[in-house]
Amino acid sequence: MVQYLFPPEPVKAVPVIGEAALYPVRRIFCVGRNYVDHAREMGLEVDREAPFYFTKSPYSAELTGGVFPYPPGTTNFHYEMELVVAMGADVFRATRDQAAAAVYGYGCGLDMTRRDLQLAERSKQRPWDTGKDVEHSAILAPLTKAADFGAIADQAITLDQNGTRKQQARLSDMVWKVDEIIAHLSGLYHLGRGDLIFTGTPAGVGPVVAGDVICGQIQGLAPVTLTIA
Repeated sequence: MVQYLFPPEPVKAVPVIGEAALYPVRRIFCVGRNYVDHAREMGLEVDREAPFYFTKSPYSAELTGGVFPYPPGTTNFHYEMELVVAMGADVFRATRDQAAAAVYGYGCGLDMTRRDLQLAERSKQRPWDTGKDVEHSAILAPLTKAADFGAIADQAITLDQNGTRKQQARLSDMVWKVDEIIAHLSGLYHLGRGDLIFTGTPAGVGPVVAGDVICGQIQGLAPVTLTIA
């Protein structure tokens, strides 16, 4: 029997609509600048040569409906509403068809960001970890199986802050489509079950303060909500 010096953290897991079993989270990958208007509002342009990525630790994952504190070290904490892809099969150097077939399901997710730290590190050409890999920063709604959701097309993706619409776009606005992202990312990692991919946020990102209630929605998926304590 394996013994540990202290109890390990419990596995983070996400409910699946229609299933009693939970989807365990292994890794979290995030796509940067996948909507043209968001890249422009950040003073940048989309890199159309290939997608690029950053990561969050599974420890940052939390379920929808929670009340989480404003994080330390920032005065500019932002919401970013995203489509999350849950992998259901192992793929490496996949074709786009293989990538599409490896998707288990989809969900709504919030990529919460210490924007001031991200921008400070970016200006020095340093990693974004302190801006992006933040405790309670990957908020996840229950997953919907890919077959139940259907094809990704022009489904609306929105975010409301205290009842006011702040983000609104279509999934068809993504520069890099889901199968392209998985195919490319699988050339860098052996992807598999338990891997989540946040696929980027539309324009309209902005700061939150204590007491704010955030609600993100994608047509056909369970919504994701967050209250800032």
